[in-house]
Amino acid sequence: MKKIFSKTHLLVAGAVILVFTSVAYAEYKYSLLVNKNSDLEINLENTQKELAQIKDENSGLNTSLISEKDRNDTFQKQIGEISSTVGVLEKIKNTDKELLQKYSKVYFLNENYTPSKLTPIDSIYLFNKTKKFQIHERVWPHLEDMLQAGAKQDINIKIISAYRSFSDQSSLKSTYKTLYGSGANAFSADQGYSEHQLGTTIDLDRESTTGNLVTSFGTTKTFTWLTENAYKYGFVLSYPKENKFYQYEPWHWRFVGIELAKELHSEGKYFYEMDQREIFNYLANFFD
Repeated sequence: MKKIFSKTHLLVAGAVILVFTSVAYAEYKYSLLVNKNSDLEINLENTQKELAQIKDENSGLNTSLISEKDRNDTFQKQIGEISSTVGVLEKIKNTDKELLQKYSKVYFLNENYTPSKLTPIDSIYLFNKTKKFQIHERVWPHLEDMLQAGAKQDINIKIISAYRSFSDQSSLKSTYKTLYGSGANAFSADQGYSEHQLGTTIDLDRESTTGNLVTSFGTTKTFTWLTENAYKYGFVLSYPKENKFYQYEPWHWRFVGIELAKELHSEGKYFYEMDQREIFNYLANFFD
């Protein structure tokens, strides 16, 4: 049998087969690569979608978190306001309303009333050091601060009178009536109508005087200092000129609390011009 294919033919055929095989393999690898790229693109697209979804979810969570924080802040604020209100109400409850009540010929303070606690006034501040005067315990620090502040400016204020009980006022008024008759009503309160019974009121004078309460005290440097500074310590002049209750008493000063005293000073008013309901708004901060 004749030999059909020569060696050369076989080599060419092998080469052709190898070429086709290589091309087929390359196409196969390319197909795999294309499929892989396609899968990667799909995965990338899916991942982007998932990321977008997660981002939306996170945005929603942040919105919810902010909303919840706002609710918590509002709640905390409400709790604070409630606590503050409760604190104010508690202070009002524990503060004697009589201390901001109008008395001079307006309201009556009965014979059984005494301040919650009285404390003696140091004799160095008294005009007559042999006498013993008392004042409301929680008013005393304010009064002492005022007297010391005056002394630093060479204003030596002395106390002529302070707390007087119902019976003390009755005895004093009887003495004045004996001396001045009905004229005593112009400068002295009946028992039960005196601010002195509250334990928050003092009569003041200078150091170098006779200790008599006279209207000329209103022309002194001491009085000028008091009108410019007493309100800072919670004290106000009860009976200024042209008041409707008693004669002008530049010596008579009543503690009404720093907040109210500052308000009266800034408005140029005096205590008895205010409505009683308005005055009671200052009760919570009376001793502050």
